[in-house]
Amino acid sequence: MSNELANEFLPENYEVPKSASNYLKLEKGENKFRVLGSAITGYEYWDNNNKPIRSKTLFTETPNARVENGKVTIKHFWAFLVYDYSSSSTKILELTQKSVMNSIKSFVTNKKWGNPIGYDLVITREGDGMETKYNTIAEPHSEIPTVDIPKVNLEALYTGDDPFKF
Repeated sequence: MSNELANEFLPENYEVPKSASNYLKLEKGENKFRVLGSAITGYEYWDNNNKPIRSKTLFTETPNARVENGKVTIKHFWAFLVYDYSSSSTKILELTQKSVMNSIKSFVTNKKWGNPIGYDLVITREGDGMETKYNTIAEPHSEIPTVDIPKVNLEALYTGDDPFKF
């Protein structure tokens, strides 16, 4: 099949739509958002059904845990509500990347930056797999975007429930 015929099949510059999600996934390139509330923290592992199991405290047991390379991976996480500029919607951002956490914590504890509700954050993701790198910057202080902030129960993440339904 020639490229001319292939190009007639779909419109020029067509892209498959992304599925809607209540969670912000860090895509390659820039991910710009505004924090809309306080974070919850905890620990998580993934089970054999590919579902996250979360706890406020470090696990002493990991029933039904997914084992990779002979071990169970437990990660520390933060989760908080954000306004995602790319989708113009509110989402939950869950972070497990230590480099991103350390960068955000350095802004939060800096007297000139403080609480990230007052400024936008941009996380740039580069690479894939074990070669993935993240860079986090804070943009100058600005007004909070005018958005309807939905009621969200982040604590539902600890029980595996939907934080948007309660």
